[in-house]
Amino acid sequence: MTLTKIIRKLPLMALACAMTGASQAADNVGFVYVSPIGDAGWTYQHDLGRLQLGKEMNVTTSYVENVAEGADAERVIREMAKRGDKVIFATSFGYMNYMLKVSKSFPKTAFVHVTGYKLGKNMGLVNARFYEGRYLTGVIAGEMTKSNVLGYVAAFPIPEVLQGINAFIKGARSVNPKAELRVIWVNSWYDPGKERQAAITLISQGADVVTQHTDSTAVVQAAEDEGVYAFGYHSDMSKYGPKAHLTATTHHWGDYYVKTVKEVQAGTWAPVSVWGGYPRGMIKLAPMNKAIPAELQSRIRDMEKQLTERRLHPFAGPVVDQGGKTIVPAGKNMSDEQLNKMNYYLKGVVSPIPN
Repeated sequence: MTLTKIIRKLPLMALACAMTGASQAADNVGFVYVSPIGDAGWTYQHDLGRLQLGKEMNVTTSYVENVAEGADAERVIREMAKRGDKVIFATSFGYMNYMLKVSKSFPKTAFVHVTGYKLGKNMGLVNARFYEGRYLTGVIAGEMTKSNVLGYVAAFPIPEVLQGINAFIKGARSVNPKAELRVIWVNSWYDPGKERQAAITLISQGADVVTQHTDSTAVVQAAEDEGVYAFGYHSDMSKYGPKAHLTATTHHWGDYYVKTVKEVQAGTWAPVSVWGGYPRGMIKLAPMNKAIPAELQSRIRDMEKQLTERRLHPFAGPVVDQGGKTIVPAGKNMSDEQLNKMNYYLKGVVSPIPN
């Protein structure tokens, strides 16, 4: 039985023992996942990247799934470093401070945190420009809605999530100025029950298109059951809602993982921050549902090309917040610094923002 299989089957409290007793491969690469892998969603996409890494390089990969963003995360990361992993990827925002702490004790190990904002002497960052895909799905939503009410199930009010919410409504209102967006926060990355209930609530409020920044397929399944449209997130979720699922913003990590491990092996890796989108192939749309008119599909494919060639910026001015204040004037684009400090809703979001 491989180390990966052992780790997946053992209960969380037994993991430290299992990992300490494992063979210390010179080129072992560890992955820490916040939710179960399943067959769709955030963790599933990262695991596809891990599998690509294993196929393309002569390394041993292992993972621990469903690790809470707290003391368990620190313990799992530390045990990976203690057993001699050369590279460790921690794939959730809440792991950041724990990984940074552990990295200081293992200066010869390369640590990479996904979605955070803190760098260390041997800890790099990676994130994807999820908002690029969100803008495109917003355009589709704005064209497809009949009620002009859109719904969004969100995890935590951090800049990354707010970027997606705001890009979605900005895309929608670029084609439909009457569109409005309602948001419900579930305060969890992965809670299918809460996600489904939030989606049902949004649909009861008139939303005929819903989406989410959470890890499960519950929102798409709720939309299928209720007869409205939905966008998956992280991965293609169409099999959970063949009629509802219009497309999805999908994330692709494999090329980055391969590149990073090659650099570590070559001794050229540096702890830098990487924020990749369409130009790097880290963001793509899933196949579009036939319910989307051919003309609109063609327009979206052209916009994908524009994003790839950096001719389209989802937060091109004018960017106006929920209260009517101009954040970015016409003729300018929002900077990365502004994006990473986003803590407000844009015009068109009608829900109150959490404190």
